[in-house]
This record gives sequence, structure tokens and C-alpha cells, in this order.
Amino acid sequence: MGAYKYLEELWKKKQSDVLRFLLRVRAWEYRQGAKVSTIPRPSRPDKARRLGYKAKEGYVVVRVAVRRGGRKRPNGKGIVYGKPKHQGIVVKATRNLRSYAEGRAGRYATNLRVLNSYWINEDATHKYFEVIMVDPSHTKIRNDPRINWICNPVHKHRELRGLTAAGRKHRGFQTQGHRANKRIGGSVRASWKRRNTLKLRRYGRH
Repeated sequence: MGAYKYLEELWKKKQSDVLRFLLRVRAWEYRQGAKVSTIPRPSRPDKARRLGYKAKEGYVVVRVAVRRGGRKRPNGKGIVYGKPKHQGIVVKATRNLRSYAEGRAGRYATNLRVLNSYWINEDATHKYFEVIMVDPSHTKIRNDPRINWICNPVHKHRELRGLTAAGRKHRGFQTQGHRANKRIGGSVRASWKRRNTLKLRRYGRH
């Protein structure tokens, strides 16, 4: 086994003494820092490499802290003076926290493109993610046939349009077969709209 395989096996056992200690110390360190910050190298090199990271010019790793849990609505004592449909106080987001982390990284470094991201830590208040970003104007990236697809202008802010792995997950693209029938046509919303729109054709199918 190579060194990366050992790292991978180590990270699989997150409740082992080694990782519990390491994560606890690192969580303290992350709490002291900024919510979004550029870091010199990935804290999980094996995971980063599996998601497309290369230790060369043009690749940047950004660490992002996202607050855990849903959004609480500002209703005093949880009382809503209105209809029952509005009585939900904790509003859960449709997207996952990793997707929000990618969005923040994309806004933090607007000249870079988001390639992928992964979990690194969490505590009671925050989840911490590392986002792999690529510089589309760097010569080393533009000349590399494996990654220069990301230099194409259609990949600007792909993280805000649900095109990264985290985005595709919350859009329901990890489900296949008969359970994905409501996603036919690209997205759940587009499918719903198509099925619920009354089409009065002048000349058409009968």
C-alpha cells in the first residue's frame, strides 16, 4: 500500500484515538481563524487528490466554516400570529452545507473556479470544509489537457448553479432508476413545472 492508502484508511476510522485527538485540536485551531481563508496545502492530501487536486501552480485550497443547523425565523418565543402553514420556526435549507461552503469560497476568490470540496472537521457550531479551486488564467492550467475544460467561460461560478458534486447531490442526481422519475428533464422543478402547466395547443397533438 502507498502512503495515500494508509491516510485513507486512517480517515475511515474517525473515532480512533489518533483522529479524535487530531480533529479536536484542529477544530480549536479553525475556530480561532477566519471563516474563509486560503491555506498553503490540503489537510487531507489523499482526499484532495482523489477529487482532482494537484500540488502545482494554479491550484488553491480554501478552508470555509459554515454554521450548522437550519435557519431560525425571528419570531418571539416561537409564536407566529398567522396561518398554520407559516408556523415552521426552524427552516431547513434545500442545499447541503458543503454546497454553501463552495458558494462562499467562490465569492471569496472570484478569479478562481471551484473544482470540488470535502469535509475536514466539525464542532457543535460549525462544519469545516476545504474547497479545491483552480486559476483559469494560469498558463499551467490552460496548457493541461486534463483540467483546461474549467477555463471555458460556461464554468464561471459553477458552484452557484449546482454543477459541482455537492450541487448535483442536492439536486437529486445521486438517485437513479424509477426513484428519479420526477427529475426527468434536468431538474425536479423543471419537471414539476412541465407537468403542471396547462398547454392549450392551437395546432398540435390530440
